[in-house]
Amino acid sequence: MTARGIRANEDAEDLDVEEVLALVNEHNGHPTPGDHVPAPTSHAPGSGTPDRHHKATPWPTAREIASRAARTAARAGRRAPVSVPLDAALGLTLAAPLTALTDLPSFDTSAMDGWAVAGPGPWDVRDEGVLAGHAEPEPLTDGEAVRIATGARIPPETSAVLRSEHGRMDSKDRLHGTREIEPGQDIRPRGQECRNGDQLLAVGTLVTPAVLGLAAAAGYDTLTAVPRPRVEVLVLGDELLAEGLPHDGLIRDALGPMLPSWLRALGAEVTALRRLGDDAKALHKALTKSDADLIVTTGGTAAGPVDHVHPTLQRIGAELLVDGVKVRPGHPMLLARTKEDQHLVGLPGNPLAAVSGLLTLAEPLLRTLAARPAPESYTLPLREAAHGHPYDTRLIPVVLRGDHAVPLHYHGPAMLRGMAAADAVAVVPPGGARAGQETELLDLPWASAGIEVCFT
Repeated sequence: MTARGIRANEDAEDLDVEEVLALVNEHNGHPTPGDHVPAPTSHAPGSGTPDRHHKATPWPTAREIASRAARTAARAGRRAPVSVPLDAALGLTLAAPLTALTDLPSFDTSAMDGWAVAGPGPWDVRDEGVLAGHAEPEPLTDGEAVRIATGARIPPETSAVLRSEHGRMDSKDRLHGTREIEPGQDIRPRGQECRNGDQLLAVGTLVTPAVLGLAAAAGYDTLTAVPRPRVEVLVLGDELLAEGLPHDGLIRDALGPMLPSWLRALGAEVTALRRLGDDAKALHKALTKSDADLIVTTGGTAAGPVDHVHPTLQRIGAELLVDGVKVRPGHPMLLARTKEDQHLVGLPGNPLAAVSGLLTLAEPLLRTLAARPAPESYTLPLREAAHGHPYDTRLIPVVLRGDHAVPLHYHGPAMLRGMAAADAVAVVPPGGARAGQETELLDLPWASAGIEVCFT
């Protein structure tokens, strides 16, 4: 993630979220809602057959469909920018320019501990000193000096600041400089960084810790930003335990602990996590009652006797935008439009397959809803060969070592051991990749912008 602004906009205070999205997309060279992108093949949920994989969506197309769906939802919902306190704005996107509310600094200040001096030396030194945070001191007269601390206000008529290490006192308590000083030396003049009204950051800037510091220095208590997309997580499956060791055919739920943090790292506000088991009625109620921007389900996306996601989507009249993706692991994932401004991402139940679904469908959708700039794509050569699927893209966890990516073991659909050690995910094309082959990489959110995992 970058902290780049898009451009100056005189009317930015009137922008809505969809317009901020358009600026972000324009800056990153991505299609806006009116541009041509691959269209989803919409069809009624529940109409799947054993040959569903044959109509699955190619991996790059699925990601673009998810991004476009989010742009459509933002336009439909007209999600208004919000005013957010500084301590809650980390990771959001500015929806209005950050304009200085004061000069920085707002008065002439000392850049060093030492003496404020007037005229050429030697200087008579006042008894009292000047400290930071105090009112403007009395003016100096020619040949006079006063002790001054870093950040303190410069007395009127000061010629320069003499650093502590560059001054000495003689036997008559007069100050001498041990080297030449230039007029204005070690004085930070008022407005050196900016003047009141200067634009500091543009619409579309990602709020980083440094942005928060700049905003505070410039006089802000709140920021106008794109709100976080609201996400509900529905964990499906009667076989899942919320605590303790596996027993009697039951297994620990790995997705319940993992997904909320991962979704927050993608910029979302997780409003609820519900464990519904394999209860079709409970799933139907949860979907119809939800007011989230995105619903994420785990498991139940195939065609087994307790896989209720497709039938429930059909029952509520949802539109399937993606029904299966040509990617391993995770090909049974899906994306549906449940309302004009609400979507559902159905993740497979296996943990690494669910991560694949997050990266494929949830990440571009949430990134677009949050008006974040897209991460820069990059490639690295693989240190070892990576086995691929004959026809599908494969996502494999890797660690980055120098200028190479090293594929990790333990990357089966149910395994998280490799992902837990990973820096990134390699996008392995159908047929695999040989050692040394340049391969596209997707950074994990905590590897590329570690601030985001700290959201509350």
